[in-house]
Amino acid sequence: MAVNVIISTQNIHKSYSNSLLFKDLSVNLLEGEHIGLIGPNGAGKSTLLKIMAGLETVDQGELAITASTRIAYLPQIDSFDDSATIRQILLENFPSHLQDWEIQKQMNEIQNQVQFPDLDVLTSTLSGGWKKRLAIASILAQDCDLLLLDEPTNHLDLKGIMWLEALLKQGSFAFVLISHDRFFLENTCNSIMDLDRRYKHGYLKVRGNYSRFLQDQEKYLNEQRAEELALSNKVRREVEWLRQGPKARTTKAQYRIDKAHGMIDDLAELKRRNNLPMEAGLSFEAGERRSKKLLHAKNLAITRGEKLLFKDLELFLSPRMKIGIMGANGSGKSSLISILQGQLEADTGEIDIAQGVRMIALDQNRELPDERFSLKRALAPDGDTVVYQGNPLHISAWAKRFLFEKEQLELPVSQLSGGERARVLLAKLMLETAEILILDEPTNDLDIPTLEVLETSLLDFNGALLLITHDRYLMDRVCEQIIYLAGDGTVKVFADTFQLSTYQRSLDTPIEIAETRTPSDNKVRHAKLKALRKAFAKAERDIEKAESQKAELETMLHDPINATEPGKLAECSTAIENLNTEIDTLMETWEKLGDEIAEIEG
Repeated sequence: MAVNVIISTQNIHKSYSNSLLFKDLSVNLLEGEHIGLIGPNGAGKSTLLKIMAGLETVDQGELAITASTRIAYLPQIDSFDDSATIRQILLENFPSHLQDWEIQKQMNEIQNQVQFPDLDVLTSTLSGGWKKRLAIASILAQDCDLLLLDEPTNHLDLKGIMWLEALLKQGSFAFVLISHDRFFLENTCNSIMDLDRRYKHGYLKVRGNYSRFLQDQEKYLNEQRAEELALSNKVRREVEWLRQGPKARTTKAQYRIDKAHGMIDDLAELKRRNNLPMEAGLSFEAGERRSKKLLHAKNLAITRGEKLLFKDLELFLSPRMKIGIMGANGSGKSSLISILQGQLEADTGEIDIAQGVRMIALDQNRELPDERFSLKRALAPDGDTVVYQGNPLHISAWAKRFLFEKEQLELPVSQLSGGERARVLLAKLMLETAEILILDEPTNDLDIPTLEVLETSLLDFNGALLLITHDRYLMDRVCEQIIYLAGDGTVKVFADTFQLSTYQRSLDTPIEIAETRTPSDNKVRHAKLKALRKAFAKAERDIEKAESQKAELETMLHDPINATEPGKLAECSTAIENLNTEIDTLMETWEKLGDEIAEIEG
């Protein structure tokens, strides 16, 4: 059965000022596709969505949309008339051909879907999470064939994200969504498209969920690196031939010259794609404190207005302890952080902080210096160098570490994208030394490659970490436990987001006893799974590190420069043999842990 193409782009180009987003981009969107659109900051994801929605034009190329296709677009930022009610906003979005009874019927269905308790409240009274639900409800009211969603999980708490996942899985529409939430991509998408200049056509599109994409992406990049190596060998032979000079100016000789120049150009393009900087260099510096207790908060409680946010909250932090904080919007997460930092006084309870402990925080509001400041001044306020881990670094090297080009240094802060602003704040944070690191929604606006580096740097951080995020993947990979603020005053502790999600679903649906495990059995099971998953992730990192070291040694071993140094060659060979043994042992551990996880989950 043929699948219809609903949107097609042919060789489209798009630039802003002197910055090229993409060129010669040719993409097809198919009927029924659920596409997760990912890519590094500045790749043009939001712009591509706006082009498909008809809100932006292309510089070159063609955009073709099937005539009958109805498209709805959800921007990152939600904007409503504060004097309007939820009902009035929804009524504006229903198709004009519907009769009153049809509108009322669909209004009731949407109210049930989106779980609005009251349609007649003003939008000005809604939290960020409920405004996002209203924005999604507005595009549902349009009854479209294709939804274009730009960061639809922004401002949603975990319960809201789970609701949206269920909604997208049940919908009959096609959609393209931009998201950095890897669990969300895994659970909702049947295709992943990575918009990135590393790929020959400017993107890589894989049919399947996010985990399948990761497998195919690795295969693609490995093949591209192998292609570069093979082409490099061919070019070397052709260059040697060119240096000799053709013996006769024959057509055949001229053809070979042209072909050689073509191969040199192809090799240069392959090298450019294979060596594009993709990861920010993130590394947080902890102090030298070795005491077991850094902070102990006991019996904390706070009420804002007439609402009790939490009570009887206890928190203990020691070096290398990593605690996650989750909760519904307005449940008191930011208030807790303010209390710990001494910016807000709790109603009851006490906080004992070890003498001399330094605490630094990344606020979710991410306020940068004066918008008129240049990027250079924002990164290095006191001159042309910064001091990082005791060593001076020139501003251009420091900027490059965070994926900024030298030409961007004089740009005003006001022209930076959300992801670029996030990287500036992380850069400022990294110049400080602290025993306690607090990150409030650090994933906002970060692309997936930067998120992966952030995860590794947090795992390597020797201090204590408090992490507020709705990113379940980040939370499970980094944190040992989750403190959950229910929003009604109660505080609960969970081993991971799977346990928390199960608890939340039990509040929304009747509890069915599907197995005979007691609550204590389940607690032990989840604790064991948590430990196994952490050990599994560590084994993966250790394997990658060992294989990287082996690759470096093999390069040295085959380097002609070292051919006359038998001692150095012998050292390399011995080190490679030791690494082979280490990798074999790590692989056995990795496979054993994977089997244990599968057995428990099964």
